[in-house]
Amino acid sequence: MADENKANAQGTEKLGYLGLGLMGTPMARRLLEAGYQVAVWNRSEGKVAPLAKAGAQRAVTPRHLLVNSDIVFMCVTDAAAVEEVIFGPEGLASAPGSGKLVVDFSSIHPDAARDLATRLKDANGAGWIDAPVSGGTKGADEGTLAIMAGGEADDIERVRPYVLAMARRFTHMGPVGAGQTTKLCNQVIVGCAMAVLAEATRLAANAGIDANRLPEALAGGFADSIPLQLFVPRMVQGIHTPPLGHIATMLKDLDTVADVAQATSTPVPMASLAGQLFRLAKAARGADADALEIYKLSATERHAV
Repeated sequence: MADENKANAQGTEKLGYLGLGLMGTPMARRLLEAGYQVAVWNRSEGKVAPLAKAGAQRAVTPRHLLVNSDIVFMCVTDAAAVEEVIFGPEGLASAPGSGKLVVDFSSIHPDAARDLATRLKDANGAGWIDAPVSGGTKGADEGTLAIMAGGEADDIERVRPYVLAMARRFTHMGPVGAGQTTKLCNQVIVGCAMAVLAEATRLAANAGIDANRLPEALAGGFADSIPLQLFVPRMVQGIHTPPLGHIATMLKDLDTVADVAQATSTPVPMASLAGQLFRLAKAARGADADALEIYKLSATERHAV
């Protein structure tokens, strides 16, 4: 825990949040609602205003955010974006970092996480936790995310109370990079589940069964799951706003799975097929479309949803 002269009125540490996208905004809001002192920064100022209105302090640069925070959380799109906010002009690495922690909720390659952690420690002494999340925008809104983490055990315990204001589960999986590897395992399951559920839902629709009733009919059986209950109604009813996740994000993660699988001589035939289906979905629906629009790949004129 930070020294008392760093703490806010509640005796807790000063927090920063960087990257106010689909996940970052509700996560930062939950920290504010829990009573923590939170500063925020985002590349586009428009996303800062609602949180500032809710009580967040504005940081003018990532450097300014770390200067005024003990722990900085961040959630950005990919490793290039992480690189930019850390080592770009006025990045986190340019601020004094001894005794401070950066917790990265982004999903990036495990090797990139290890490299960034080492370079940041060498640059300013800040610690690193890679902590990718699962649960989508719904989980971020409701505080029910599952977060898997890599880093030092003491650092994990230091951030645990803050993370659990944003998540239901926070699991230490090993050293830096272990969180990202665990997230890849998660994405193998989720990506394949999306592809399989799209297939089952289309079969029901084409055969004249009310696909809306699949979650009810299969509840409690071996096919039941959170993805079944959440994804199928959205596929059938064409509910894609707000997206549970973008096609480009799922494809990025499945491509990383393929890379790590090759490096570790791990066969991943199902994940590889799911990756190719999402590549088709990206071409057909666009990179920023909801990942569940994979269902539309098999649409006929009769079932155009």
